[in-house]
Amino acid sequence: MRSREDVLEILEAALRHSRADQTEVVVWNRELQLTRFANSAIHQNLAESNTQVRVRVALGKRLGHAVTNRTEAAEVAQAVDRAIALARLVEPNKEFVSLPAPAPLPEVRAFFAATAASEPESRADVVARVAGIAQKGNCEAAGSLSVSVDVLGVGSSLGIRAYQPVTQAQFTMIVTDSDASGFAQAVSRDLSKLDCSAAAETALRKCLDSRRPANLTPGEYAVVLEPAAMGELILFLAYLGFGATVVQEDRSFLCGRFGTQVMSEQVSIWDDGLDARGLPLAFDFEGMPKRRVDLIERGVARGVVYDSYSAHKEKKTSTGHALPAPNTWGPIPTNLFMATGASSLREMIEGTERGVLVTRFHYVNPIHEKRTDVTGMTRDGTFLIEAGRIARPLRNLRFTQSIVEALSGVDLLGSEAEVVGECTVPAVKLRRFRFSS
Repeated sequence: MRSREDVLEILEAALRHSRADQTEVVVWNRELQLTRFANSAIHQNLAESNTQVRVRVALGKRLGHAVTNRTEAAEVAQAVDRAIALARLVEPNKEFVSLPAPAPLPEVRAFFAATAASEPESRADVVARVAGIAQKGNCEAAGSLSVSVDVLGVGSSLGIRAYQPVTQAQFTMIVTDSDASGFAQAVSRDLSKLDCSAAAETALRKCLDSRRPANLTPGEYAVVLEPAAMGELILFLAYLGFGATVVQEDRSFLCGRFGTQVMSEQVSIWDDGLDARGLPLAFDFEGMPKRRVDLIERGVARGVVYDSYSAHKEKKTSTGHALPAPNTWGPIPTNLFMATGASSLREMIEGTERGVLVTRFHYVNPIHEKRTDVTGMTRDGTFLIEAGRIARPLRNLRFTQSIVEALSGVDLLGSEAEVVGECTVPAVKLRRFRFSS
């Protein structure tokens, strides 16, 4: 892991060398260790370390960018020179105002020694244990256990100096049989908080319960979406509609609808990079502090997230959601939360006369951005619910559904939330969900 002193030295050297009107330098170091397993045995263990130095310069309204993974002073200086040379070649960006000015940064704990200290031998012990759990059901286990240490440093000629180390641990497991599979995962900044054995037990139970699946006639059904499935939809909603750029380009479902009811009043969604229940981070790739942004409040459209470029267009301030420059995405929320309710998963199933229980989705792709239409497949545990109980397993189904439309018909929300990718969400029962094949 690169130290604060090391990162600041790279930043200062680059900024001293630059002769641009404004300069921003991002140092992003990642050390990743990954243990993969298949057929209940480890087949790959890898370790990777890489540092990116990303330079953005402004010559008036001309912007130039360069990236290098060489951190020697001469190489970083060359990256600065390349960014300046490219800026001289491009047309002025009339909408560019300025790189952001510094702002006070919050204190957020995102580094955990237990994660950083993980060794291949300890991860192998975990794999042996979870493989043994799968073998209890005469099934095979596949998946991965990864740990990473990221160091993010941002400096600019306007005075920004930001540094933060971040750890993350993720366990993913699929248990398979000849005609069935089951899935479970666990994610945390703190490796010691991962209960891999419990996840393995869940994946095994899903697999055993999925044996001898039946077909289901396509159509609209009530659904109970477990957190992994719900999280996938929320992440797509974030990409399709919760960033300022997609609103400014008239591509978001929120366009012209702020202050109005767009979903069920049971739905509240917000982004908060400071909330320790998720995967916290103090600042973004411009060194701007993260803060809570309410996106949907009791079904009413309230706001979107901004980086400095999109914020300047509306004479607003960044909400701390810049991605690495340059990018065509604009700002995107990456620390999403969905409000919980009062129901257990069992109560959701018991309250369903006829419907489908979905463990997770796979291969999801957008069809129509503004309508939030997406399509994808169920995977690793899909079940028919009849008369308030699991009646039988189902073969995987394709769905074609508007996310906003689905969230307009929320019946119940789970009482507990799980971290799924960049969001923390509960299980959700929806009145209608369209399975197309």
